[in-house]
Amino acid sequence: MAHPQIRRAGPPRRKTITVSGLRTALSTLVPAGHPPIEHHVLSGSHGTPWGEFTMDPNHLFIGGRWVHTSSDRFIDVASASTGDHLGTVPDGSPDDIDRAVGAARAAFDAPAGWSSWGPEHRAAAMIHLADALEARKGATSAAVSAQNGMPITVARSFEGVVPSALLRYYAGLADGMTSEELRTGLPRGTTLVRREPVGVVAAIMTWNFPQTIAFFKVAPALAAGCALVLKPAPETVLDSVLLAEAVEEAGIPDGVINIVPGGRDTGAYLVSHPDIDKVSFTGSTRAGRQVAAACAELLRPVTLELGGKSAAVVLDDADLSANAEQFFMASLLNNGQTCYASTRILAPRSRYLEVVEFCTAMARAAVVGDALDPDAQIGPLVSQRQRERVLGYIKTGLNEGAQLTTGGRRPPGPDRGWFVEPTVFTDVENSSTIAQEEIFGPVLTITPYDGEDEAVRLANESAYGLAGTVWTTDLDHGAQVARRLRTGTVGLNGYLPDLTSPYGGRKASGLGTELGPEGLHAYQQLQSIYHP
Repeated sequence: MAHPQIRRAGPPRRKTITVSGLRTALSTLVPAGHPPIEHHVLSGSHGTPWGEFTMDPNHLFIGGRWVHTSSDRFIDVASASTGDHLGTVPDGSPDDIDRAVGAARAAFDAPAGWSSWGPEHRAAAMIHLADALEARKGATSAAVSAQNGMPITVARSFEGVVPSALLRYYAGLADGMTSEELRTGLPRGTTLVRREPVGVVAAIMTWNFPQTIAFFKVAPALAAGCALVLKPAPETVLDSVLLAEAVEEAGIPDGVINIVPGGRDTGAYLVSHPDIDKVSFTGSTRAGRQVAAACAELLRPVTLELGGKSAAVVLDDADLSANAEQFFMASLLNNGQTCYASTRILAPRSRYLEVVEFCTAMARAAVVGDALDPDAQIGPLVSQRQRERVLGYIKTGLNEGAQLTTGGRRPPGPDRGWFVEPTVFTDVENSSTIAQEEIFGPVLTITPYDGEDEAVRLANESAYGLAGTVWTTDLDHGAQVARRLRTGTVGLNGYLPDLTSPYGGRKASGLGTELGPEGLHAYQQLQSIYHP
């Protein structure tokens, strides 16, 4: 699929004109039968304007400029909070992907191009891009919230902050990076070990944290000297056009970052393109297996960040009331549309009713509302399809014998937007469907355990291994329990990925690592030059 152009008044590297003038000027470029230019002001339920966009649904950001799509298919983007039309975007074609990959290849292979720049020069350009993104953080946050239902307060903390933070972090790593190391050989001679950029990267993102996930890939790839083709999910494309504007403004060389949004067909074509050197994919485990199979056939390096069904291990001495905010963020962040969310709660039998009451009260107290309302703690799900999927899991849980303590339905009132009430299940068998499958909504399950050994066993009885949490007043003991969990990451009394440390899953949660220096190494390849 392909991308919309979201244009604010006075886009970079163009003459500054009024919104109405921009709309009129762009309209002259729209062929007969194609969607018209649209202008949107994104506002919450209280009328606060969070972002303003002018969208041209006929162009893509390829080779450092806006080029006309070759596609004759279009995607309608709707507000998760209201179902109202937000805009129309092109569904990118194979020809669009060919042009984007070609532009990235040309940028990477150019003798004086991005890959040949010194680390300090790449770092300076990355800082400029961070500045340009920060100037758009309000509009970016609003665009994400409007599309996927992320509460605006969460969007401002993640989507508005993490991309520039990652750019600055990896710029610092790049600035101090040594690309060559001379080693004493065995049995004789010396070896020059070189770290080189891997090449042209296909970066495929999902819709739940679109800009944060994008820069898990973009920031280290840029630091390494790679060029990229980004494929945003069709549900979240407004924010990617703001990213393209920032790339233009920052002076990133033409072709280093190209953006072609779309769905599965577009992603599959990109993954298998002969001029792609590495794939980085974030999405469902099912789709990840397909990407892995394609990369295996091509012997192509791939990083996969996939699904999760994380356990929250509540120990005997846990003080949940003192960590109520952290527990909410660990379990219900972004309306439960978070891959690492601790939605599978394991409670000691001696405190089981207490934990059930705590979780039930937390869910009932959560403010459900329009994603652009600053008071909302739980927004809508990304789409009607996702809401029906979550409601289907709730029905399955009831059919399998679990008990609802709260939620389990659409909120009362007008049926606008894709809302589901925060839901808590008790009497949940660890082997049940709702305890084993990723629901990706505001649904918590609570299962009792007898003794820490059983808690660890239950936590590890999962196809996934992305994350988990341990709740205790004894952090040293909590760390001992965490070491027994077969997951890539564990949080103590909360969960928030550390941008300087490796983040990645085990088992069905993925392959490889993002973030930290390890995330940079994933975009490099090694060469050894032997000297006598």
